Formats: sequence, C-alpha cells, structure tokens
Amino acid sequence: MIGGVRSPPDESGQIAGIEAIPFGLLVFVVGVLLVTNAWAVVDAKMTVASAAREAARAYVEAENAADGWAAARGAADEVVRAGGREPSRLQLTPSSSAFARCQRMTVTAAYPIPAVTLPWIGGFGHGFTARARHSELVDPYRSGVPLGADRCDTLAP
Repeated sequence: MIGGVRSPPDESGQIAGIEAIPFGLLVFVVGVLLVTNAWAVVDAKMTVASAAREAARAYVEAENAADGWAAARGAADEVVRAGGREPSRLQLTPSSSAFARCQRMTVTAAYPIPAVTLPWIGGFGHGFTARARHSELVDPYRSGVPLGADRCDTLAP
C-alpha cells in the first residue's frame, strides 16, 4: 500500500487463455475427421459384405455359370452403387467350383478404402482394403443343372 492507495495485484504467472481456443478448435476438427474416417471404414465393410452376399446369391440362382457370373457382377455393382460408392473399384473373385447342384460357390469382394476421407470432398490416398466372403450352395433339387461331384447328403450345413 502506498499512501493509503492499494496497488493493483501482480498479474505475473497468469495466462490469458486465448490460445486455448485455437487448440480446442484443432482438437475438434481432428476428432471429427477421425470419426468420419472410422465411419467410412464401417460403411465400406458393410457395403462389401452385402455385395459378396448378393453376388453369391445371384450366381447360384442363375441357369448356368456364364449367366450366373454376369448376374453376380450386376447384383454386386447395384449394391455398391446403392451404398454411394464406385462399382468399378469393387473386385469380385469367384471360387473355382463348377456350376452344378450341391456345389458351394464362394465370392470374395474387396474394395479399397482411402486413407483420409473428407466430407463433401472425397478420399485421398490408399489406407487399406475392405474384404468380405460369402458362400452359397447351388440348389440340390434344381432341374436342368447337373449333379456335382459331391453328393448332396454328405455336405456339412
């Protein structure tokens, strides 16, 4: 106290706090990007699993192997397009089994996922590939399709 007047308190050691606002904003933006990328991975995995399932189902319901593969590709492309993705980037790989009754057809679907996905802009880089497999049996009671090498009654469920 100087002459009965109290001196203002010393402000040394205090922080203004204004630098916390840009840091908080940066943490928020990074968090939103992480959530967006995580959802893109989950969405791609669900889309690829659906595409593999529909491709296998379309194949086993066709009349022959050539028509079956065309139907499988068309069904998978439709699922991918409905999921908002590019069908040309989907890779479908069939199993090597013949088209016959009681034969198991396995379809593997793969779709590349970008490393960074930004809303309204799209993805950049190649992060990894989402893969899914699904298998179906050609109907054992179908007419017009030859019986496969495996007997139908020996197949495991």
